[in-house]
Amino acid sequence: MKSLKFLLVGIIFGIVLVKSEAVSWYRIYEMFKFESFHMYGIIGTAVLTGILLLLISKKFQFKNIKGAQMQVPAKESGITNYLVGGSIFGLGWALSGACPGPMYILVGTGVFSMLIVIAAAILGTYVYGVLKPKLPH
Repeated sequence: MKSLKFLLVGIIFGIVLVKSEAVSWYRIYEMFKFESFHMYGIIGTAVLTGILLLLISKKFQFKNIKGAQMQVPAKESGITNYLVGGSIFGLGWALSGACPGPMYILVGTGVFSMLIVIAAAILGTYVYGVLKPKLPH
């Protein structure tokens, strides 16, 4: 029964992303060419909402689904890791026209060519898992 809640939230989230055009290849193309504020507005709103919800959860000491108090672990890595990782992520996003969440939403809307992108993402994740012990972290 708990899984049903998550499925429903995922479906609602998918509908919101489709209706806001956040999964639109054209909107993503505009963003990477710095021609429109649309996607930056959506991403900025999501970041601000996340910050606000995190501050509220700290103030009222919300608990996670397992009953433990929610907390954000401290980050130990330097900015170089974020720059390299973000650049790789952005390149994949620009080339495929979708970041990980919307890839599945696009398949749900009938863009079956995204199955190739999903397969490539899974392969890339597997390769990272294999190479992780050899990479500087």
